[in-house]
Amino acid sequence: MLEKLEAIKQRWKTVEGELSSPDAMSDMKRFAQLSKEYKDLTSIVEEYNIYKNIMSNIDANKEILATEKDEEFREMAKAELDELIGQRDEREEFIRLMLIPKDPEDAKHAIVEIRGGTGGDEAALFAGDLYRMYMRYCERRGWKTELVDYTEGTSGGYKEVVLNVVADDAYGTLKYESGVHRVQRVPDTETQGRVHTSAATVVVLPEVDEFDIDLQVSDIRKDLFCASGPGGQSVNTTYSAVRLTHIPTGIVAQCQDQKSQLKNYDKALGVLRSRVYEMELQKHLEEVSKKRKTMVSTGDRSAKVRTYNYPQGRVTEHRIGLTIYNLPNVMNGDLQEIMESLQFAENAEKLKEGTVA
Repeated sequence: MLEKLEAIKQRWKTVEGELSSPDAMSDMKRFAQLSKEYKDLTSIVEEYNIYKNIMSNIDANKEILATEKDEEFREMAKAELDELIGQRDEREEFIRLMLIPKDPEDAKHAIVEIRGGTGGDEAALFAGDLYRMYMRYCERRGWKTELVDYTEGTSGGYKEVVLNVVADDAYGTLKYESGVHRVQRVPDTETQGRVHTSAATVVVLPEVDEFDIDLQVSDIRKDLFCASGPGGQSVNTTYSAVRLTHIPTGIVAQCQDQKSQLKNYDKALGVLRSRVYEMELQKHLEEVSKKRKTMVSTGDRSAKVRTYNYPQGRVTEHRIGLTIYNLPNVMNGDLQEIMESLQFAENAEKLKEGTVA
C-alpha cells in the first residue's frame, strides 16, 4: 500500500506541474481532465501525509519506551502509543477505501428519471412520492435540481418525471437508486382496506458533456410543440417545448420546463447526450457483470431494489438485506443510511475481491 501511495504522490506532483504549464489552457478537454485528476489525487495525498505523521509519532513513542528510564514518561508514551495505533488502523482502513478504483462517472452531475410502472394511477402517485423524496434528499445535501420534463398522472403524481441534479458526485451517490421500487399500501380509492402493490422504475444517468460524446447535429431531428400544464392545458401559445430524436439509435429526449425554446433545447440535448452515452455504458456494465457479479448492481433496470411497506412503516433494501422501520423519514428525504450502506457494501465486495493491492 505504501508503494502505491508514494506513486500517487509522485503523480500528484506531475499533474500539479502540468496544470501550471502555459500549454495546459490551450487544450480545454485535457485541462478539465487534469483538474479532475488533481482534485482526486489531492484528497489521497492529504490522507497519506496525515498517515505518515501518525507513523512518525508512533516511532518516536516506541523510541521513548526503548530508551527512557523515567516511569512517568514511559506511562505517558505508552498511553499515547496506544491511541496512535488506533488512529493508524483507522487511517489505514480509510485509505484502503480511498484507493478502490473509482468509476470515472461518479463525480458527474446526475439525471434522474422516474416512471410509474405496474399499478396504474397508484403507480403514478408513487412515482410522484419518489420524486418528492429525491427532491428533499437533494435539499438536505444542498444540491441544486432542475426539472427537465414530466407527464402528469390522471389522478395526480407522474407517469414520468425527469430532473437534473447539479452537484459534484451526484451520480456516484444516486446511481444505486436505479431499478424497480415497489410500494405496498392501501390506495385512497380502495374501499375494502386491501393493501395493493404498485411499482415505479428509477433510472439514474451520469450527465455528460461534449467532451464525453460527440453528437452530430445532422443525426438529430428537432420537433417543437406547445408546453402543456396541469390537465393538458397549454402553458403558452408559442412552440417553446423541444423534442429531440437521435436518428441512428431512435433515442428521444424532450424538455418543456422553460419558457425559452433555446433553454429547453439545451436541457433536452443534455438528456439526449446522456441517454445515448448510457446506452454505451450499459454495454460496458454488461461486460463487467459477466466477469464480476456484484451484490449492489447498478446495471439491471428490471431488478427489484427496494420495497416501501406503508402498513408496517418499513423500507426494505433487498440488495443488502437492510430493513429500516422509519418510512416517513425516508419518504421525507432521509436516505443517508441507505446510501452509505449501499456504498459500503460495494466497497466491501471490491476489497474482498482484492481490487486494492
